[in-house]
Amino acid sequence: MLISHECPISMLEDSRVFNDYDYALVHLFETNPEYYEFFKHSLYIGRNVILDNSIFELGESFDADRFAFWIDKLQPTDYIIPDALENSLQTQLNAIEWKKRYSNLPGNKIGVVQGKTYQELVDCYRCLDKQINVDKIAISFDYSYYLEVSKHPNKWMGYTIGRVQTLTRLLSDGYINTKKPHHLLGCSLPIEFMFYGEGFEWISSLDTSNPIVHGILNKRYADYGLDSKESIKLVNLINNVPLSFQREVIDYNITKFRSIVNKNV
Repeated sequence: MLISHECPISMLEDSRVFNDYDYALVHLFETNPEYYEFFKHSLYIGRNVILDNSIFELGESFDADRFAFWIDKLQPTDYIIPDALENSLQTQLNAIEWKKRYSNLPGNKIGVVQGKTYQELVDCYRCLDKQINVDKIAISFDYSYYLEVSKHPNKWMGYTIGRVQTLTRLLSDGYINTKKPHHLLGCSLPIEFMFYGEGFEWISSLDTSNPIVHGILNKRYADYGLDSKESIKLVNLINNVPLSFQREVIDYNITKFRSIVNKNV
């Protein structure tokens, strides 16, 4: 499973050491030329770049025409087509419209499954997989549905267990296209990734700023990661320059996160 951790601009150059690929937030291209140039150079030197539509940061997908402009300009390895948070039907309509208007854009298309119920998630998944035929399918970490699946008293553990159980159900019900790569968007608690062993080889990548955000906040991982999560987005720390003690915790967390994913705890 390839890993990428979004990080402050001050850490971008170093991120090529600890990230398997690079993950860009499109809305930051509008105001941070150096941010754009970093990812352009990553592509030039042969690294893979996923361009996100910034829905998690903005609350709604970045303007479609401007997104198409930046895709055409950057020419990323992959990009996430516009979706709508927990809205299965709108996400499907967005994907259909995107395919009609922007089918010639460069890069692999990633479709994000959205919905508030299991059936809505299934309907969205099938549309993205069969009708749109996206190149990769992404699953978010914080659907409200997960908290119905797992009524754990710790909501962060609820999200964690909920995604594992939902992916397991989608697989056992025959909806997962195991011949197509899948991407896990974000992370509630790092311990989640210990559950994806044999039978989950179709999960090819994940992105999360979790070890970096908590490192900036001077919260060091335990062997299993964390018991709870701070609700602060990396984008709010994008101009942060970590002090030496923060960087030490960040580096420790990154190493520990990878050991969790690789089941080496």
